[in-house]
Amino acid sequence: MQGEWGMGGNPGIPGGSNEWGSPTDPQTRRGESRGGTVGVVLAAGHGKRMRSDLLKVLHPVGGVPMVALVLDALREAGVGRVIAVVGHQREAVRQLLGDRVEYAVQERQLGTGHALLQARPLIDDGADAVVLYGDTPLLTPETLARLIRVHREREAAATLLTVTVEDPRGYGRIVRDAAGRFERIVEEADAGPAEKAIREVNPGIYCFRAGPLFAALERVRPDNAQGEYYLVDVIPDLLAGGFRVETVLTEEPLEVQGVNTRRDLARAEAALRERVLNRLMDSGVTVVDPATTYVSPRARVGRDTVLAPFTVIEGETEVGRGCRLGPGAHITGCRLGDGVRVWHSVLEESQVADGVTIGPFSHLRAGSRLEPGVQVGNFAEVKNSHLGAGTKVHHHSYIGDAVIGSRVNIGAGVVTVNYDGVAKHPTHIGDGAFIGCNANLVAPVRVADGGYVAAGSTINQDVPPGALAIARARQENKQGWVEKRFNGKHGGNDR
Repeated sequence: MQGEWGMGGNPGIPGGSNEWGSPTDPQTRRGESRGGTVGVVLAAGHGKRMRSDLLKVLHPVGGVPMVALVLDALREAGVGRVIAVVGHQREAVRQLLGDRVEYAVQERQLGTGHALLQARPLIDDGADAVVLYGDTPLLTPETLARLIRVHREREAAATLLTVTVEDPRGYGRIVRDAAGRFERIVEEADAGPAEKAIREVNPGIYCFRAGPLFAALERVRPDNAQGEYYLVDVIPDLLAGGFRVETVLTEEPLEVQGVNTRRDLARAEAALRERVLNRLMDSGVTVVDPATTYVSPRARVGRDTVLAPFTVIEGETEVGRGCRLGPGAHITGCRLGDGVRVWHSVLEESQVADGVTIGPFSHLRAGSRLEPGVQVGNFAEVKNSHLGAGTKVHHHSYIGDAVIGSRVNIGAGVVTVNYDGVAKHPTHIGDGAFIGCNANLVAPVRVADGGYVAAGSTINQDVPPGALAIARARQENKQGWVEKRFNGKHGGNDR
């Protein structure tokens, strides 16, 4: 369900009609039966100043697309229902957000007012609508919750989020009367010297009562150089109609700053990283060098964990207590227990239990599960495998599509040969087994509990419990072969 161009009604902004418009209506005056709160995220614009083939709101900050961070903030602020107004690259936004939101489509980008009107068929007149942009990744749930609370407590038709900035150029100024009450917004082009000196500005984040909002939107005209319908133009209309307009001041300018350029993106990345690391340190996590540590805003890290330099934690990773990660740990979408040690290694979408050590130069690929006390060491790779408690994979080994029991020793250079060129096959190794160095286990194959595989063997048959499997050619020494082959000219190194 979506708004469409030319639905009829008022000949102002293309869209429907609305019977709201008088502050004397009892429902408007008392705020009764106003319905719930809906978030409206404006995400239809191209973002041309990013100079990118990727839609602006899909650019990541802290590893998370900006529009997803905005959605997270709304959800945490208690807004359960969200509408995304999409246009350019709409399918990419749908693919990212899925059914977490509803969608309205703005076929032509004719301004913020026109964008909001496309969501009108999805919003009841009695609802409150929190309207914000998909390129404000630093907006916090606490600020949004305060905006909604003040809006409801004061029974306003519109509540603006405002901010005081050092350089107000480009923003609409918030003009107040002698008593400090909100009076009007003066845009940069219309501001006189005194108004230009005002540092409290309008970043374009609002909470509206839907009925008066849409009635005012129908009266907006594109009387500007761009020929667009501006959402901010509903504010003087509401004031003229006798509706209450309130403001909420936020203390942090970066929180409401939109991302329009790559430089803005870098500033947002730095600000979000600092915020996340401060939150972790305040909760009892040691961050040795914040300048070289990167943690996703969706990650969780337990107290007394130490993050050493050049640690990167991405996605919805969960880290337990008392871990030591880094230097050089890159962890994505994993779940780590308590007391885990990882350094100079890469972990992807895996589960790691208490007391596991990984590194240096190890790689856990997706689907791996390591039970307590497992050790994975130098240049070992584990993919889609389950390693039982106390198992050791120390040196230059590849374990793929395997189920390995507890207390198993995997020698240096062991390979589970899981791929035959067409399909992947499993390897099963029982508890207490010993796999000697440079063994190849050609899957599908099983080594039973307590089984031994001799070094240098290529195993393609199951090994019974407690048996020693040897699969290598018998050594033969040919005396005098070197002298005969080189006729006395063999001198060792050929330089």
